[in-house]
Amino acid sequence: MPLPSRLKLSEETRSLIQHLHPELKRKVRAALEQILQDPSTGKALRDDLQGLRSFPVGRIRIIYRLFPLIIEIVAIGPRKTIYEDTLRLIRREDPQ
Repeated sequence: MPLPSRLKLSEETRSLIQHLHPELKRKVRAALEQILQDPSTGKALRDDLQGLRSFPVGRIRIIYRLFPLIIEIVAIGPRKTIYEDTLRLIRREDPQ
């Protein structure tokens, strides 16, 4: 599979990043660059979140999904709640 060439972020995620504390914003942007350079760097998630990856930034986690030419940032949030929040978000997006 070719390396993804760009990140896809929702407007909600972009807004979240813009409103972070400057130091955390710098760290998140550096992490996003690292994910872009090596998409396999994050930990593969299992069970209900299979197909997603998680990248730690201190107490924050970046949850993302890989496509052939795009890395989709699904969610960014605190480790304590991000996995449950992501599961709710995915279930809301994927009506079966």
